[in-house]
Amino acid sequence: MTHYDVAIIGGGHNGLVAATYLAKAGKSVVILEANAEVGGATTSVRAFPEYDAMLSRYSYMISLLPDQIVSDLGLDFECISRTVSSYTPYSRNGKDSGLYVARHWDKETEDSFNELDPSGAEWAAWQDFYNEIAEFAVKIAPSMLQPLKSRSELKAEINMPEVWDYLMERPIGEVIEERFKDDLVRGVVLTDALIGTFSSAFEMQANICFLYHLIGNGTGEWKVPRGGMGALVKELVRVATAAGVEIKVNARVKSVATDTENATLTLEDGTTVTSSFVLSNAAPQVLARLRGKTPPASLEGSQMKINILLKSLPQLKSGIDPRLAFAGTFHAQESFAQCESTYLQAKGGTVPEMLPIEMYCHTLTDPSILSPDLQAQGYQTLTVFGLHTPAALFDTDNEMAKAAALKAALASLNQYLVEPLENVIAAIEVKSPLDIEGDVGLPRGNIFHKDLSFPFGEDSQQTRWGVETDDPRVFICGAGAIRGGGVSGIPGHNAAMAVLEASA
Repeated sequence: MTHYDVAIIGGGHNGLVAATYLAKAGKSVVILEANAEVGGATTSVRAFPEYDAMLSRYSYMISLLPDQIVSDLGLDFECISRTVSSYTPYSRNGKDSGLYVARHWDKETEDSFNELDPSGAEWAAWQDFYNEIAEFAVKIAPSMLQPLKSRSELKAEINMPEVWDYLMERPIGEVIEERFKDDLVRGVVLTDALIGTFSSAFEMQANICFLYHLIGNGTGEWKVPRGGMGALVKELVRVATAAGVEIKVNARVKSVATDTENATLTLEDGTTVTSSFVLSNAAPQVLARLRGKTPPASLEGSQMKINILLKSLPQLKSGIDPRLAFAGTFHAQESFAQCESTYLQAKGGTVPEMLPIEMYCHTLTDPSILSPDLQAQGYQTLTVFGLHTPAALFDTDNEMAKAAALKAALASLNQYLVEPLENVIAAIEVKSPLDIEGDVGLPRGNIFHKDLSFPFGEDSQQTRWGVETDDPRVFICGAGAIRGGGVSGIPGHNAAMAVLEASA
């Protein structure tokens, strides 16, 4: 039986990042992946066998992956900037229009705000708010790859007490209502606080989600991975294996036990692996069961993922070029009031008739995920997230609930289109939180593994990197760590640093 310095449970992107750092530091490392391929939620798949299109089935964009990790590991991987940040269609006074926001403020963006609010108050409030967030992001981003600071330490280091207050101490819903007057603009701001999080705007989980959506790399920019998420996984596997990491697939861990010297991992096929340390890329609930402990409670997942292959882009009633409207994040049925109303409906167990959705078209920025033939024919992809679709809505009848939620999502979009989206759909798949749990093992479909946490420790906490458990030989390297969540590699890096310190 081979003994390793470190055994890693799960071959998602964070596990691969941790493994490579450790192997480059001279440690012997094995990754134990339950499925037939590595990547977890960051894989690209040929979702529709009859079409040569590789879709990022679950994770789909990148913001939080630090440039430092890309440099440290020598990743040959490109993320592409989008010129359009978002487009939100609306109808007022019998006229169809939309709020267009470029990634860099320009005249078209200002004109779009002024059409919505001729007083100029909303665009001025928008610039003030996001300029503050941008300055805050620059200051907090470096801390993500450093030993975990306490609340008071990080607050003092950033030294922006007013921004700290509205991001960390007060419900973001209150702040949005104070800073913005238009319900549509409020909703566009709020959506960054809701993806994957079943929360009211007035609950602090929304604040944490909002923060992580806007601080990545100190810019908060969401980029398109060239070649899809599978390209990132391919690169991570390349650097990991080059560094000497051993990767075992179809190696599902059944139990983990430790003593004063070693950890023993027993696989479902009965074989065992021993190591000095264990890193878990699985959710904390899964790790607890493997260790024979009671799983921690957590919020359930709250997103329905819809992957669509289109024969062509649909035309919008507003008249905007769809190549602009769908290049950034497209919002529908996502005003502040609509998001709050849908949350209350879903909390009461009802799928609404109109579902808040946001989506983007990967192929407008990066057509490489389509075959040359599909590109020539004008095919495009749509990646759609349905908000406030908690796992509980799907428990009684998953397929029936998915059909109802899909109908509600399409209704939200179709109200702004010249013709129904169904007229140009070539293929479609719908993944509920229960499907996501079944496919990639995220408890109740929670893409963050557990409730998100602020990127600091409370002053009373004793944790060095935010990845420690109650066992000095077991660490969390996945999204369940403090500063986990999203496609970032941050918990993978931090877990590797914790092991290197522990073994020094």
